[in-house]
Amino acid sequence: MKDVRLNNGVLMPTIGIGTFLLEPKDAENSVREALKIGYRLIDTANAYMNERAVGRGIKESGVDRKDIFLSTKLWPSEYENPNAVDETLERLDTDYIDLLFIHQPTKNWKEGYKQLIKAYKEGKIRAIGISNFEREIEEVLNEFDVKPQVIQVECHPFFPQDELRKITDKEDIKLMAWYPLGGNGMTSELLNSDVVLNLSKKYNKSSAQIVLKWHIQMGFIVIPGSKNVDHIKDNLNIFDFELSFDDMKEMEKLNKHIRRYNRTDEVLDNFLNWKITYEAK
Repeated sequence: MKDVRLNNGVLMPTIGIGTFLLEPKDAENSVREALKIGYRLIDTANAYMNERAVGRGIKESGVDRKDIFLSTKLWPSEYENPNAVDETLERLDTDYIDLLFIHQPTKNWKEGYKQLIKAYKEGKIRAIGISNFEREIEEVLNEFDVKPQVIQVECHPFFPQDELRKITDKEDIKLMAWYPLGGNGMTSELLNSDVVLNLSKKYNKSSAQIVLKWHIQMGFIVIPGSKNVDHIKDNLNIFDFELSFDDMKEMEKLNKHIRRYNRTDEVLDNFLNWKITYEAK
């Protein structure tokens, strides 16, 4: 496992287990088993409706809380709820969150960001994150004195966020990739591309391991999700080899400047109206 140092000095693992689309029972099992295998980064969100299950999985793993890096996200309907952070802590059954994001840049996102700053200064969170803030990132930096440590966005070899990285690299904001393997509809195309298959044979690694290793060598943080324990184990088995300089250049050929998820202002406004129904205890 490797860590990266965030712009506030906090250390964060470069690979973790994601829990997007996992039912509570699956999230609980995946988190517990991932931590036992050796993962130390767990990512969830209000909107995933599995925070309580993630909290249970952490407790059941037997791993010390101080050795775990836990990230979650506030949903837009919670940005103006003064109790949102405390309620998130309660659901996760923890005293602090290592990284808290605002999940989407809806019209009230500044209120959400103020909540993060307040929680950061109170010691309830150790780092601040923004999720899906590609075109808004400069406004965040101009509006607030406290800049984020991490930005979570769609990122994979088909769409390596070239333009966004011109800002994040300069500001030392780490990029955390969702859909690191291309996402539904593009994963098969990516993993079965000639470039990735050739490297898979060369290094005797799976296609998924090749792509995840590319992320790590690019300096990204990755959170592949799975309820299959064998896949979870394989996804972590990427620290015994390095892609060569020439092979990293070969991976550049996959850049199609194509993303899977295209957002609109209408979609963002709908997010604000979507109220979260949390899973039962």
